[in-house]
Amino acid sequence: MAQQVLHQFRWDKQLREDCVAIYSALGMDLNTAFRMFMERTRAVRGLPFPAVLPERTISSREALEVFQKMREEAADLPEMTLDEINEEIRQARAARKARAE
Repeated sequence: MAQQVLHQFRWDKQLREDCVAIYSALGMDLNTAFRMFMERTRAVRGLPFPAVLPERTISSREALEVFQKMREEAADLPEMTLDEINEEIRQARAARKARAE
């Protein structure tokens, strides 16, 4: 087993409580989160990957309702041939290339 060291630091109580709640929601304690942070920092030789909770989640029912609404909106659109689709793509690429020049 590798030799262990103790590292202490001071930080804002509310910040700690907020972080503990977030890591708890992710299924880990604060010590595990710190160890993961340090291991990942070493692996990538920089700041580690983001591990965040989504700002908002939606239920399966809400997702299905959104999907159904999109289907209804798309039903009124005219069908396009493959040639029309390819021409639209060609025009969009040409416009993007012209803007870049």
